[in-house]
Amino acid sequence: MPRHFDDLMLGSLELFCLSAELESFTAAAASAGLTAAAVSRSISRLEARLGVQLFARTTRRVRLTDSGQNYFEQCRLTLNQLVEAEREISGKQKSPTGIVRMSLPTSFGHFRILPLLPEFRQLYPAVQLDLHLSNRNIDFAEGFDLAVRGRIPPDSGLIARKLEDARLVVVAAPDYLRRRGTPLVPGDLAAHDCIQFLLPRTGQPVPWVLHQLGREVEWVTHGGIQCSEDILGPVTLARHGGGLLQTAHFLVEPDLKQGSLVEVMQDFGGAARAFSLLYPANRHMPQSVRVLIDFLVQRLAVRVEVAAS
Repeated sequence: MPRHFDDLMLGSLELFCLSAELESFTAAAASAGLTAAAVSRSISRLEARLGVQLFARTTRRVRLTDSGQNYFEQCRLTLNQLVEAEREISGKQKSPTGIVRMSLPTSFGHFRILPLLPEFRQLYPAVQLDLHLSNRNIDFAEGFDLAVRGRIPPDSGLIARKLEDARLVVVAAPDYLRRRGTPLVPGDLAAHDCIQFLLPRTGQPVPWVLHQLGREVEWVTHGGIQCSEDILGPVTLARHGGGLLQTAHFLVEPDLKQGSLVEVMQDFGGAARAFSLLYPANRHMPQSVRVLIDFLVQRLAVRVEVAAS
């Protein structure tokens, strides 16, 4: 493998990341034990090599340009991996440490992952968690280590560890069913208000999935209310009589027990949506990431077994 970086350039990358984090050449210089002029020259060499401006400079602070931000995310990830690899090979890391950045969908995050993380922190107090809750499909180039998703991007080059097959149910409030009647077969849905949830990536409604003639069939539904971003919005609407809703059973389990929602069309139920833990296949995995993966897979497997018993 040809050599692309000398010691001076590697040092410049470290100073670049330090300056970006502190938003100041002076603060970075104080942290590194150098002069502000030395840090500034180092950044200038890096900008000359790349042919782009990494920082927008003012008299009080420095701020990353768009190009600088993209480069910073890549450099920070790479330098962290080098530090982690050095710790592991030298045997200095007896217990996991570092920051794990994880992207979670709002529903599965709130109801499945977040309740488990205090226990994880008790087991591994030196591991810090940076959590991003959103239904947006993140790019791992943004610096994320892990992501939980209900849909795996095709040909993504990602490894997927299944966490749960979340059972889907069609529910409605008793008041809605008294007013509009109870649907018995898929064809009845055309006469009902079916609450729509829009996919973040396409902006199109999520098709409902029903079991029919021994196979899963996607069913296009229609309604006067559509929601995006927060999956708990449709649940609140259904709870207050806004219409029929297909959603994960774990989101409405308390409502079904209390009677504020009722499951309908059970003869066509049984479909499920798999939630998986995703991470890049070709990236060095720090010990902190490995222990979090193992912890979540194990704990959620136990939860599923208990729920099924």
